[in-house]
Amino acid sequence: MSELTKIAIRNRTSDFNSYRAARVKSLFNAESGCDFDLDAELDLSGDWQIGVVVGPSGSGKSSIGKVIFGENLIHDYAWGWAHDRPIVDEIAPDGDFNDVTGALANVGLGDVPAWLRPFHVLSNGEQFRAGLARLICMKSDRVVVDEFTSVVDRQIARIGSQAFQKAWRRTNPTGKVVLLTPHYDILDWVQPDWVFDTGTKEFERGRLRQRPKIELTVFQTDGGYWPHFKQHYYLDLPMPPAAEYFVGAVDGELACHLAVSPLFTARAYRATRLVTMPEWQGAGVGFRFLEWVCQYHLEGNGRKGKKYATFFHTSHPQLCMALRRGRHWVQSSAILYGDNKARSARSIAKSHARQANTGQDKITGVGYGGHFRAVQGFKYVGA
Repeated sequence: MSELTKIAIRNRTSDFNSYRAARVKSLFNAESGCDFDLDAELDLSGDWQIGVVVGPSGSGKSSIGKVIFGENLIHDYAWGWAHDRPIVDEIAPDGDFNDVTGALANVGLGDVPAWLRPFHVLSNGEQFRAGLARLICMKSDRVVVDEFTSVVDRQIARIGSQAFQKAWRRTNPTGKVVLLTPHYDILDWVQPDWVFDTGTKEFERGRLRQRPKIELTVFQTDGGYWPHFKQHYYLDLPMPPAAEYFVGAVDGELACHLAVSPLFTARAYRATRLVTMPEWQGAGVGFRFLEWVCQYHLEGNGRKGKKYATFFHTSHPQLCMALRRGRHWVQSSAILYGDNKARSARSIAKSHARQANTGQDKITGVGYGGHFRAVQGFKYVGA
């Protein structure tokens, strides 16, 4: 039998007698309007991981959050960030690098350039997700998050809620978090174990919530859409030769980008320039989009109708892990250090001279490599 936790909020303020206070009381009959009372019964027994207190502003959410665990455990995700250090150094400074980057990616902040910026220069949506990543890495037993999703737009709020609940359940299975929010639209995305509505005073537990479906539309295009995605790509390279471009959209909004070039010397295609817009990161949209395009080529819908597999290379640690776990992928390579750029440049120049049949080597300033990225390659083998 469940045991109810009874919460009684009694907020009292001074009975001010100033001229303006007295006039307000006389005009609006607000003799006791400065006091606030709230009684609630919540079933916090047994196993649960995520609870939500939802309701209008001023309905007592923060007051409940301060006493729900018997002590004030409200977490401020914007507190304590250094102004002169990137967020990747500020999250779990003594922790494992992969845990930090994994938390950032898991909450939907997979935009690598943002990892290298201080917290105060990030956008509201990036700050929100960085704060959630730090909270996940803290692995708290009990914590309350006030104003959850209040300062971000609703698209980021919904996708960010889903990304957070997945990461919290997977990485902190014994931890309990209570989210305080005025927004009802996130409930189906955060899929809480229980909800208390301060507006109706109703407690609900055990309800199964169906996350709304994300309908992804993929279309083939040219490179004209790339400027919309470029700022979120972590490399600065020339456009791939002879590429076809694919863009994914959700409800008419740009969500994903991918370029695919023929690699017929290896009886394959090569995919590159994978970008998922920040507002869609953490929802699995990008990975699903990548597999759709690779399957499209495997079925013979690409250049020349060739039914070839697609190779994909990345340095992103979390994407690498996702590809290794993927049932439709096999790892084909792993270079854990930079390549020789000078040797690459000589090879390119030699190839150009041979094709031009001029015997002159005039190409300068080109070549791949000369970096320290740990590039890993994967091959899509199909469903």
